[in-house]
Amino acid sequence: MATQPTNPKSVYDFVVKDAKGNDVDLAAYNGKVLLIVNVASKCGMTNSNYTELNQLYEKYKDKGLEILAFPCNQFGEEETGTNDQITEFVCTRFKSEFPIFDKIEVNGENAAPLYKFLKTGKWGIIGDDIQWNFAKFLVDKNGQAVDRYYPTTSPLSLERDLKKLLGI
Repeated sequence: MATQPTNPKSVYDFVVKDAKGNDVDLAAYNGKVLLIVNVASKCGMTNSNYTELNQLYEKYKDKGLEILAFPCNQFGEEETGTNDQITEFVCTRFKSEFPIFDKIEVNGENAAPLYKFLKTGKWGIIGDDIQWNFAKFLVDKNGQAVDRYYPTTSPLSLERDLKKLLGI
């Protein structure tokens, strides 16, 4: 697992593992708007979220949007597969083109350092912990989380916020 950077200032300070176990320096996404989502293959919200995430990605990937999907099995054991099985499912069933990363934990002592950082924002009533699969963080071009959306929030409903950050 990638280590927690000392005093991270943005998501670009993190190195994470992709689904194949390779290190990915998030600094490679510097200057892009990111939608970071904890995903699951067997959730009641899987079909609608992947379908809509694909629509957003197709529409805005050439305008500076990147979607980063982090599989997580902490909610109802709805992501029990291996990284290869998860990637196969997402790419075959949904034809997703955005990157799928290593399966992680988003809450608790073993939460991924990136998620610990994302959850330190000023979120008010949403609180610290991720509630369920498909929680979404919108990150601006400077690597700062500017919004957090409930798992039940439709990805397409984020379009106005995305366009604002993308400058379109």
